[in-house]
Amino acid sequence: MSITVQPRITVLGIDGSALDANALARLRGAALAVGGDRHLIEYAAEIGSEAVRTALGGDLTPVLDAIERATGPVVVLASGDPAFFGIVRALAERFGRKRLDVVPAVSSVALLFARAALPWDDAVVVSAHGRDLARAVNTVLARPKVAILTAPGAGPAEIAASLGDARRTMVVGERLGTAQERVVEGPPALIAAQQWADPNVVIVFDEAHAITAKGAVFPRTAASRGWALDESEFEHRDGMVTKAEVRALALARLGPGQGDLVWDIGAGSGSVGIECARFGAAVIAIDGDPAAGRRIRANADRHGVDVRIVAGNAAGALGNLPDPDAVFVGGSGDEFEPILAEVAKRTSRAVVVALASIERVAKARETLASAGFAVDVVLLQASRLRDIGELSGFAAANPVFIVSGVRT
Repeated sequence: MSITVQPRITVLGIDGSALDANALARLRGAALAVGGDRHLIEYAAEIGSEAVRTALGGDLTPVLDAIERATGPVVVLASGDPAFFGIVRALAERFGRKRLDVVPAVSSVALLFARAALPWDDAVVVSAHGRDLARAVNTVLARPKVAILTAPGAGPAEIAASLGDARRTMVVGERLGTAQERVVEGPPALIAAQQWADPNVVIVFDEAHAITAKGAVFPRTAASRGWALDESEFEHRDGMVTKAEVRALALARLGPGQGDLVWDIGAGSGSVGIECARFGAAVIAIDGDPAAGRRIRANADRHGVDVRIVAGNAAGALGNLPDPDAVFVGGSGDEFEPILAEVAKRTSRAVVVALASIERVAKARETLASAGFAVDVVLLQASRLRDIGELSGFAAANPVFIVSGVRT
C-alpha cells in the first residue's frame, strides 16, 4: 500500500532584505509559488522556471485550493512576519500547522516602531483590514500607543480625519523595506491632508506617554486592578457622583471593552465614563456644566485615561457625535425623552439609564423596548456600615432605578 506524502508548505516572510541561501533554494525548487503581485514580480528571477505562479487576492479560497492540489513543494511569499496578522492563520486552519515551515521576516509594525525609535511592548496592535475602521479609531482614542494595519479606504488619511482634536502624534510608514520607503511623523491634521501609497502602516501615540515604565506583559491590559471604585477616587460636587454600587451594575450591563465607544450623558464627575475607559473603551462625556468638564478632566488624568469632553446641551450635542456601542444616561433634565429616543436609535449594543424618580421608569422602558432592546429594570438599594456613636449600624443610600437595554 502506498502512502501519499503531502508536499511541505514553506511560508517566506519578506521585509526588503535579501533572502538567504536556504530561502532562495526553496523558492527555486518550488512547484507552486504563491504571493502578492508585487512579490511575484520582485522575485520572478528566483522562482524556478517550472513553478506554477499564483497571485494572492482578497478571496484566499482559490489559492488554498491550488495549494491543496499541488504535488510538489509550495512556497508562499508574504510581507513581514506571516504569523502576525498574516496568512499563517488561514494556512494552518486549512492544512494544519505541522505541514507549515514558517520563515519570518521583520513585521511592518516592528519595522515602523524601529524607524520611529519607539519601544512597543506597551502598544496595542489593531487591524483595519477588512474590518470596521471605527473600532480601530476607538482603540486609538482610548489607548496611548496603537499601531494600525491599514487597508485601502481605511488608511492614514481616514484614520487622521477620524481623530478630531485628540492629542495624538501619528507616524506613517509607506512601502517599508523597499527603495520607495517613506516615513512621516506629525499631527493628525498633517497626515489627513496627504495622499499615501500602499502598502502602509500607522502608529498613533500620545507624546506624553511615548516612553513608559518597563513592561512585563504584552500587550498590557487596559484596565487597572479593581473597578466600581470608591466615590473618594473622584472629585465631585456635594456628593453628586454615581455611587459605587450603581457603577458596578452599570458597568456589568454596559460591558465596555477595547474598540468600543461609550457615551456618558450627564457625566457629572465622569465616574462611569472613566471606569469604562479603564476597561479600554473610548469615551465621550457630555455635560452642560463647565465646572463638570473641569472635574471630569481632573478625574480622567488622575486615573490615567483619555476622555473626550463635550460641554453643552446633550440634545444638541449628540447629533455631531459618532454612533456609540454603549451609553450611560445619568442625567438629562427636562430633555430626558428626546435624548433617550436619540440614544435608543443610535446605540448598537447596550443602554443603561440611572433614575432617581419612578415616574420616568416606564417611559425609559417603553422607549428602549420599542427600539429593539431587551429591557430589564432593577431597583438598587444599598446600605453601608456606619459608626453610630460607640455602636455601628447601616445607613441607606438613596434608591436608584437602573433601566438596562441590550440590543437583540
